[in-house]
Amino acid sequence: MEITKKSIIGDVLDYDIDTAKFFFEIGMHCLGCPSARGESIEAACMVHGTDADELVAKINEYLASKK
Repeated sequence: MEITKKSIIGDVLDYDIDTAKFFFEIGMHCLGCPSARGESIEAACMVHGTDADELVAKINEYLASKK
């Protein structure tokens, strides 16, 4: 699965629950709430004042390392 800024957080977590640590690192602690699970990475990063490109890169690097 290739993660982009448009990826929905819930889809990413469903694909690999261990990606939650990257969301926690930037202050997204509400991953279980319905709105967070349906939100894009880009939208969530805007709300939390973080860089979506950086988060996406970390997640993709992590997922690639698991192959």
